[in-house]
Amino acid sequence: MRYRQLGNSGLKVSVLGLGTNAFGGRADKETSIRVLHHAVDSGINFIDTANIYTGTKSEEIIGEAFEGRRQGVILATKAGMKMGDGPNESGSSRQHLMDQVEASLRRLRTDYIDLYQIHAFDPTTPLEETLRTLDDLVRSGKVRYIGASNYAAWQIMKSLSISEKYGLTKYVSVQPGYSLVDRGIERELVPFCLDQGIGIIPYFPLAGGILTGKYAGGQKPKGSLLDLNPNFEQRMDPARMEIGEMVVQMASDLGTTATALSLSWLMHQPAVSTVISGATREAQIDSNVEAVDFELSKETLDALDEATEQFIYAPGFGSRPRQKK
Repeated sequence: MRYRQLGNSGLKVSVLGLGTNAFGGRADKETSIRVLHHAVDSGINFIDTANIYTGTKSEEIIGEAFEGRRQGVILATKAGMKMGDGPNESGSSRQHLMDQVEASLRRLRTDYIDLYQIHAFDPTTPLEETLRTLDDLVRSGKVRYIGASNYAAWQIMKSLSISEKYGLTKYVSVQPGYSLVDRGIERELVPFCLDQGIGIIPYFPLAGGILTGKYAGGQKPKGSLLDLNPNFEQRMDPARMEIGEMVVQMASDLGTTATALSLSWLMHQPAVSTVISGATREAQIDSNVEAVDFELSKETLDALDEATEQFIYAPGFGSRPRQKK
């Protein structure tokens, strides 16, 4: 396994991380625990979750899996999404964050969170309130580093400016959707992160399986996003499916898998600290790990960049699809 600094912080994270939004859902507890242990045994130290994943089950499973073996594991979780129907059960206010960090600590069975991330920008709460709360959590020892998720470049820049002005803890990372068929962050966010030393943590790195070739020929694998969520089909537009087929062929020519090629491309991108890819089976961990030491030639990188340039300007893959009537 290879490790990189998380942004300009001193924290070292594995270049391949594990996403856990399927734990307690598509993967039952016993399977999820085996996957977590296998990931760590494979050198993965970055485990990403959120309080809302599978109705808090993901955090609970992670807590059980690492009880007694917490040392060396980098736990990242998030808060800010709706957790209930009450007026203070969402957003990034002091009230909500203080409640949610305690709940996450209990579920994770730990007394600190390595990376605490605001799940989405909250336009109704002053940024100074959010950042002062996060600074208090760092000073208390309950949180070690802070990051943002789904923030635009200007939102992180404003946050950094406020933290600089008042001497508060600064964001060290941002988590956006990013893949070969979702390159919109290259317009503004990537240059910004390079300039400010913010680590990028891509999610949806395989575009829900499009970049693995699993949907080739109209296949609908049991347990896949397409199988479990009919609305996912709206993201399977012809242009993206064509790239998925191209990646499968290119990977075959290079003697690797489409998964490894797609993840390796992300690992070669500037400012990327760790790539979080989900897994519901131990074999998927092994497949993902192949990307870590797979070096891409300049010719291959150029070919992939040219073939997918259109997705720098296309609507984001993670954009909420329209519901079918």
